[in-house]
Amino acid sequence: MSYRMQQTIKTVLYHVLVMLLGFVMIYPLLWMVMSSFKPTNTVFTTAGTLIPSTWTFDNYINGLKGFGGIPFTTFFRNSFFISILATAGTVVSSAIVAYGFSRLPFRGRGFLFASMLVTMMLPAQVLMVPQYLWYNKLGWVNSYLPMIVPYCFAIQGFFVYLNVNFINGIPKDLDEAAKIDGCSPYGILFHIITPLLTPALITSGIFSFIWRWDDFLSALLYVRTSAMYPASLALKLFCDPGSSSDYGAMFAMSTLSILPVLLIFVFLQKYLVDGIASSGLKG
Repeated sequence: MSYRMQQTIKTVLYHVLVMLLGFVMIYPLLWMVMSSFKPTNTVFTTAGTLIPSTWTFDNYINGLKGFGGIPFTTFFRNSFFISILATAGTVVSSAIVAYGFSRLPFRGRGFLFASMLVTMMLPAQVLMVPQYLWYNKLGWVNSYLPMIVPYCFAIQGFFVYLNVNFINGIPKDLDEAAKIDGCSPYGILFHIITPLLTPALITSGIFSFIWRWDDFLSALLYVRTSAMYPASLALKLFCDPGSSSDYGAMFAMSTLSILPVLLIFVFLQKYLVDGIASSGLKG
C-alpha cells in the first residue's frame, strides 16, 4: 500500500471518528429537540427513536400558554431583562477595573490583582449562604437586584483577567502620546483603550449573556413570585411530582430557550474566537 493511500485512510478514519464523537455529544440536544415534536404521551415510550413517528406542534402551543394565566413569553422577557442589564454592567465594570490594574500604578495593586485571581478559584456555592443573608438584610430578595447589581461591580474575575491581558498588549506609547495631547486617564480609557478593546469586550459580553441566561440557581434563591421567573427557572413548572408532567411542552420551551444562545454563538463566533485568541496572545 502506497504512502499516499495510507494517509488517505488515516484522514478518512480521523474524520469518521470525529463525526461519531460529535454526534454522541450533541445527541441529547437532538433528542430534546425531536422530542418537542412528539405527542407528550409518547416522549418516553419512544425514547429510543430519534425521529418522531407523528409530528405535532401542540407542545409549542401549550408551552407558550404558560401557567396560571402567565404566558411563557413573560418568562423569556424576564430572562432578557436580567441578562442584558447584568451583561452591560459586567462589560463596563470589568473594562474599567482591568484598565486600572493594567495602566494605573497604585499601592497594593499586585495584592488586589492576586486576590481577584483567587476569587476565580473559589466555588460559587461557598458564597451562597452569606450572599443570601446579605441580600435578605438589604430587602433585595424576591427582586432582580441580586442578579443584576453585583455584576455592575466587576465581581467576575474571569472578565477582568481577560481584559487585563488584552490591555497589556496595547502599546503604552499610545498612552504617552495621548497624555502629551492633554488627555486625562479617563480620556485615555474612553478614546484610546476602549476602541482597541472591542474584541475583548464582545467576548466578555457573549460569555456573560450566556451565563446569565442559563443561570438557574440565582433565580431559584432570590425570586419567589412566579410572574418574575426567568425562563431557566420557569421550565421546572412543567414538572409536577404531585400530578402529570407535560414533558413535551417542557422540551418545546427548552428548545426555544436555547435559540438566543445559539444565535449569538453562530453570528458572533468570529468575535468570540478573535477576542479569546487576541487576549491569549497579547497576555
